[in-house]
Amino acid sequence: MNEFEKDPQSKNLDVADSIKGFTFSFLYFLLIFAIGVFISVLYS
Repeated sequence: MNEFEKDPQSKNLDVADSIKGFTFSFLYFLLIFAIGVFISVLYS
């Protein structure tokens, strides 16, 4: 057995971290899209 598998630095579940990463990325791009739509509507 690999010695690093016995004592991992992070005990968190990978699934929870993946969900957080996806959510923050999605919200960031949604914010960028919303700003673009707002500017587009403002100047049309």
